[in-house]
Amino acid sequence: MEERRLGVNACKTVVFGQAPSAACCVRVRVSHFECVCPVVTPKLTSLISVNSVINLLKRCGRRVPRHFKCGSLNFP
Repeated sequence: MEERRLGVNACKTVVFGQAPSAACCVRVRVSHFECVCPVVTPKLTSLISVNSVINLLKRCGRRVPRHFKCGSLNFP
């Protein structure tokens, strides 16, 4: 729970189209997918572009395993 809160706080400006901060990228690199994925719902994906999330991960140097499933979506 705490990990999710820290990630949201560090990366919330990305939702508004800004580049990820250094603090956001640190959070992205150390966060565990299994803690974040349960909050990825169809409602959330209607608000936040999955492609934007994938781009954020890539910009921060985080690799997403091929065919990785998070919530109800497949990440490429």
